[in-house]
Amino acid sequence: MNKAFVFRKSWRNWLALLSACIGCGLWLIPGRLHGAAPKPLNILFILADDLGWSDVGCYGGDLHETPNIDRLARQGVRFTDAYAAAPVCSPTRASLMTGKHPARLHLTTWYEAAANPPRNRKLIPPVTVANLPHTETTVAKTLQSAGYLTALVGKWHLGEAAFYPETHGFDINIGGTHWGAPQTYFYPYRGSQHFGGEFRYVPHLEFGRSGEYLTDRLTDEALKIIDSAQGRPFFLYLAHHAPHAPIEAKSDLVAHFAKKISPQMHHENASYAAMIQSLDESVGRLLARLASRNLADRTVVIFTSDNGGYLKDSSGRFVTDNYPLRSGKGALYEGGLRVPLIIRWPGVTLADAICHEPVVSTDLFKTLLEITGMKTTDAPDDGVSLMPLLRSPAAHSSRAALYFHYPHYYPTTTPVSAVRAGEFKLLEFLEDNHVELYNLKTDLSEQNNLAASLPAQAEELRQQLHAWRKQVAAQMPQPNPNFDASKLDSK
Repeated sequence: MNKAFVFRKSWRNWLALLSACIGCGLWLIPGRLHGAAPKPLNILFILADDLGWSDVGCYGGDLHETPNIDRLARQGVRFTDAYAAAPVCSPTRASLMTGKHPARLHLTTWYEAAANPPRNRKLIPPVTVANLPHTETTVAKTLQSAGYLTALVGKWHLGEAAFYPETHGFDINIGGTHWGAPQTYFYPYRGSQHFGGEFRYVPHLEFGRSGEYLTDRLTDEALKIIDSAQGRPFFLYLAHHAPHAPIEAKSDLVAHFAKKISPQMHHENASYAAMIQSLDESVGRLLARLASRNLADRTVVIFTSDNGGYLKDSSGRFVTDNYPLRSGKGALYEGGLRVPLIIRWPGVTLADAICHEPVVSTDLFKTLLEITGMKTTDAPDDGVSLMPLLRSPAAHSSRAALYFHYPHYYPTTTPVSAVRAGEFKLLEFLEDNHVELYNLKTDLSEQNNLAASLPAQAEELRQQLHAWRKQVAAQMPQPNPNFDASKLDSK
């Protein structure tokens, strides 16, 4: 056979194969031409505790310094209208794990308060679920079944020992307990100074040293997990305690921020600012380790908070200011619900992208499954995948509304439900069923109640809210037959 003919035929076959691969986009996937499946993506999920929407520099923080978090935002998508599913910790954490709304789970308040609601108020809040049921499918269980190394470092707060992270799909649990806050941020992380004299501790953090700081130590443990994965895909859930009370920080950082405070600033707590500085340093160390181990391009990084900023501690001392948002932790006003959310997915998210579409913590379950190639058809319907928004931040979701339900008391609120539909948000306060309606596009601070001037709009949203509560079988508070307002006012 003519050698030139053979060469031309082989060359045409090779070009045809290359063209087919390019047409399918397979040339973008290392190893696919050799029949190897693409390597699964790693997930680094960093959750702050009680970090307010405007506590971060790229969200408008003034006193606080967050260069690493701000850099992460410049490398990915920053969501301006991201919400926690609840205004307090445990319910939001349950929504992250399951993709279900806290009202559907009947897990609407924090673990310690679930079984003992106050009985001296106008309404008696429901007794709620304290332990995340084992029948729930968590994102950790799903990823564990797909071969991921799954690790929780830090705060769990979703049940007693029989419901700890190990029972919900985590291979590793460092520090996770039923408690919602540490006794102290300094080694050995135990004592009875706070929380009514109860002795608390953070387990699995032995062999520390005097002066060691909890945020730093949890970061050390997270870095060890990244180093130990050794090529196995990992889901690392670093649930920091910071900047939740007790408000304790390194003295040199406190001194730095104390000198920086000026009358024009909304943030004026040097110790709180120092806690956020340590949190930001944690983010920087994690990003640096991913880069040094050549994992940055194969790791999706998510940073968010479990609820809005905590306004005052138990002594009445100012902690943070969620300006321009109204109120803070516990409330269904924006200050209690709106949180920072930043997602970096190298090769997918555009640099310095901003998304104004309303999203909520329940969305992250489906999002993580889709990112890692898991099936989403059986995932709960309370959330939607953020994949379209990650690829195109200017896109719009088909979801009509976001719903919130907090049938409990907190220093910032009485029992309340809320719905956001488009630019409008309605709150229904359950003690007397009065409603408040706000246009968040023109009134982000929720100062101008439009319920009286737009009664049809208010009633339509109220009916939507009632229908949703019925759909998810939301627990409602009940009238207190023994309520005595004079006794309550005298305290």
